[in-house]
Amino acid sequence: MNKYLLKLYVAGQTIRSGRAIANAQRICDNELKGLAELIIIDILERPEVAEEEKILATPTLIRHLPPPLRRMIGDLSDTNEVLMGLDLHYDGAGLPTDK
Repeated sequence: MNKYLLKLYVAGQTIRSGRAIANAQRICDNELKGLAELIIIDILERPEVAEEEKILATPTLIRHLPPPLRRMIGDLSDTNEVLMGLDLHYDGAGLPTDK
């Protein structure tokens, strides 16, 4: 079972969306090392999801599990900012740590 559930909301296949997808996947692969499930949702294809989740800007990355929800907006290029902003704790080897 994964420790983190992350959902990345993008709007179409833009350069900014592509950059956010690549950065989110890199963070999951290199920093969280299998401890996260990343789901990518295109709100142009599923606008009802954007309304339900109250997505006001894209790209938006939301940490759904464990609670509480945490959100980051942008292309996710600053790894440390993403890890801190989403409260993703790791020990540098990709292992979760306690707060």
